Amino acid sequence: MMRSKTSPYSSINIKFILICAFFLLLLIFILITNNPSSFSSQQTPEIHMISNSSESTKEPEPESATVLACDPSLDPLTIQTCNKTPPSLAHALVHYATTNITPQQTLKEISVSLGVLEKKSPCNFLVFGLGHDSLMWTALNHGGRTVFLEEDKSWIELIQAKLPTLESYHVEYDTKLTQADELMEIGMGEEDCKLVSDPRFSKCQLSLKGFPSEIYDIEWDLIMVDAPTGYFEGAPGRMSAIYTAGLMARNRENGETDVFVHDVDRKVEDQFSNAFLCQGYFREQQGRIRHFTIPSHRARLGRPFCP
Repeated sequence: MMRSKTSPYSSINIKFILICAFFLLLLIFILITNNPSSFSSQQTPEIHMISNSSESTKEPEPESATVLACDPSLDPLTIQTCNKTPPSLAHALVHYATTNITPQQTLKEISVSLGVLEKKSPCNFLVFGLGHDSLMWTALNHGGRTVFLEEDKSWIELIQAKLPTLESYHVEYDTKLTQADELMEIGMGEEDCKLVSDPRFSKCQLSLKGFPSEIYDIEWDLIMVDAPTGYFEGAPGRMSAIYTAGLMARNRENGETDVFVHDVDRKVEDQFSNAFLCQGYFREQQGRIRHFTIPSHRARLGRPFCP
């Protein structure tokens, strides 16, 4: 689960202290690497713009622009901008420093995704679920695009009131956890579920087709499956979310997608991740998080669904 709506707020604990320490170290690192004195005065100033949009024809919004290199010859206002703490990091530091609520993934579990983000960020990061760790993921993917898909509309409204900068969408699921065994038989037995295509046009019953169109149009570099709810029989379960994440990864034009599934100590998350993200693409597991790296199947036709 991405969150717990019924459990009371816990007191500040070791995990909270470690997360705050991590963000402070990240802030120090950014300030050091952006120090103008580390650049030669004869260097030509470089300003790189990173757009949150996946469409190259779209003009980048001013808020998504990031100065990656500074020169002492620049005017004082520009140098001040170079040293400024990135907004996503600043918001995360303030948020986690002033709340007793910390992400529900453990430090070791978070480190799995962090290791990939350190290599790929800024990138396109899709997260199934909206919760107390959402601001952290956005901050760790500074300059990239981080999108959250959530089934609970009232929860979205609550989070957006506190954290309006997060990009989230309400989505619906038409499955029940009690259908897991039936859906596993369908996914493993029907040939349509082994064909790689845009999930919107897949004939496989497991494929999710009702997301906003841009979710399908973007090539996601990371996908985190930590929703929908899957801990009681009437819950939607993550069967379709896991399958669709794998289908999106395979259907990208080229490259590869890192897919993470949380709560693999539960039957559905364990069985469906192994079946549809495939043991051959497995990279590592820490605690309840499992990591797969899935290559494009369009870049090399003829790949089997699972290696």
